[in-house]
Amino acid sequence: MTQQNISPQDLRPKNYVGSTLLFIGIFLTATVVGTLILIGLVGSFKLRWKIGYAWCAIIGWMTKVFCGLTFEVEGLEHVDPTQPTIFLSNHQSAWETLALRYILPPHSVVIKRELLYLPIWGWSLLALKSIVINRKNQRASLKSLLDQGSRYLKEGLSVLIFPEGTRAGARDVLKFNIGGAMLAHKTGYPVIPVAHNAGDFWPRYSFFKYPGVIKVKIGPSMETKGRKAADINAEAEVWIRQAMQEMG
Repeated sequence: MTQQNISPQDLRPKNYVGSTLLFIGIFLTATVVGTLILIGLVGSFKLRWKIGYAWCAIIGWMTKVFCGLTFEVEGLEHVDPTQPTIFLSNHQSAWETLALRYILPPHSVVIKRELLYLPIWGWSLLALKSIVINRKNQRASLKSLLDQGSRYLKEGLSVLIFPEGTRAGARDVLKFNIGGAMLAHKTGYPVIPVAHNAGDFWPRYSFFKYPGVIKVKIGPSMETKGRKAADINAEAEVWIRQAMQEMG
């Protein structure tokens, strides 16, 4: 069983002004952008993706200006925008749910059903071809992931999955759920692992964001055809754990 470290009290000065401005900026722009994405339902998915992409770029700019927080990416050469891929990433904060839309090629993201209850915001996620799962029903969730994920991959869209299922503490990696690996086993599409240390600067359940540089590491493509889901899952988890250790 993976044990989580108990983080000591964060003694860094609280960035009240910057964190507040970022919160207001996200709230206001999300409402506008969400509305534009919904209007974009009369057009193509490509148009809706570009609107979401532009919003994530704006949030990245605000994060830098208000909080002094930026990021750097290593391993982009492993990503072929023309090749549908299953990206498996660790999950520490809200940062990666925004930034990976900006960093990675167009993709579908696995989201929890409760997000759809948010007017405009949640509905816009559905308009972006998100894969909706009910975490209280694991069997139904797995079926949704396999069915919708297979369909989007065949359409030429990549899929982003956070196999831990929930946000982990900074520098922690939780045990991986096997759904993403099962999707790879079923479809034969390659897996690319992604690791980051966003939790060090944008902690889970915290209002405050801290200045610094978030590191993102993208691993080499993993062949999945003819392999067992458990082996695929284990390889991705080991790579991400090792990458996290190298960042630390």
